[in-house]
Amino acid sequence: MIKVFLSLGLMIAGLYVKHGNSNENMQSAVAKKPGVVLEEFLFTSAPFPSCHAVTLVELENRELLATYFGGTYERHPDVEIRLQRKKSDGAWTAPISVADGIQPDGKRFPTWNPVIFQPKGGPLTLYYKVGPSPKEWWGEFKTSSDNGVSWSKAQRLPDSILGPIKNKPIQLSDGTILSGSSTEDHGWRAHIERSTDGGKNWSVIGPLNDPKKLGAIQPTLLTHADGSIQMLCRTPNNQDGHIAECWSRDKGLTWSEMKPSTLPNNNSGLDAVTLKDGRHVLVYNHSTRDQKGMGHKGRGVINVAVSKNGKDWEAALILDYIDQPNKQYSYPSLIQTSDGLVHIVYTWHRTRIKHVVIDPNKLETFPIKDGRWPYDKIPLVKSSEKQ
Repeated sequence: MIKVFLSLGLMIAGLYVKHGNSNENMQSAVAKKPGVVLEEFLFTSAPFPSCHAVTLVELENRELLATYFGGTYERHPDVEIRLQRKKSDGAWTAPISVADGIQPDGKRFPTWNPVIFQPKGGPLTLYYKVGPSPKEWWGEFKTSSDNGVSWSKAQRLPDSILGPIKNKPIQLSDGTILSGSSTEDHGWRAHIERSTDGGKNWSVIGPLNDPKKLGAIQPTLLTHADGSIQMLCRTPNNQDGHIAECWSRDKGLTWSEMKPSTLPNNNSGLDAVTLKDGRHVLVYNHSTRDQKGMGHKGRGVINVAVSKNGKDWEAALILDYIDQPNKQYSYPSLIQTSDGLVHIVYTWHRTRIKHVVIDPNKLETFPIKDGRWPYDKIPLVKSSEKQ
């Protein structure tokens, strides 16, 4: 791999890049992070001041689509679902709006947490939430038959179905789709939404936890060689302070008791993916909400960990770190693309979306013992804010 260092280009790029090729701003940092191939922003300026909750999909033509919500601020009625495309030439298109919360009666609500998903043999589907708050929102979706160039009219999901609440569904070898979802109106409760007909009809499995014992939302799902499925969840800051987990041995029909894992959680979103070689990659904030030196609500650090069995995790990367008020790296999403690379996207201070590409075969990993990050091997290094 040819490494390009553009120290002069960094200053020039900052003057004119609005979207597309802002990766030039960060290439000097790539060499310091084993396994990192690319770091870039999806945009550096946009017609909305705030953005959050990005997800990612690879299309059949190998282009990427990223979706997130953007507007004046979270919960504002003008917040809409935005979409960008990473074309074959490596450039991101400018953000466009693909969904809003305007209802048939004209009333407008904010949109939330889009999840873009390509089921096998079905249309590309964009799920998102609409409503005044997570306790009152409902699920809507749109479909596309032309790789996200055009979209159908919004359709509302059945009252008992919210759609994937933050992270991508998984599709099993028999075609069954399992979507991790959750509710917040009666405590934090995680559940599974299951479809055997390509997403036309859904059934609910759960809730899978007692929120009085261990609250859990925003599941992500991993698959194991023995057929088992592992769920990892975000937890509230007033309880255990660890990522929650449970397991299914029957294709998601029944689940073990939800219990704390060994990894910390700061009451913030996370995501994970099972690689083609069977390993699992997790992106999360390795901190608790009130941990000193970890920035805004523990979101001042964002980490990558790798595991062979979903239980014993090894530290791989610290993608970004800063300890400043109201600055954060949060709500990651990741996929493995057809070329074997892993693409990670996440919120950058609520003003941009960052994209990092890693080669999982070139990562250098070190055991995480008793939930403690090995800072002697992978230390905290303040990220540059001149990007």
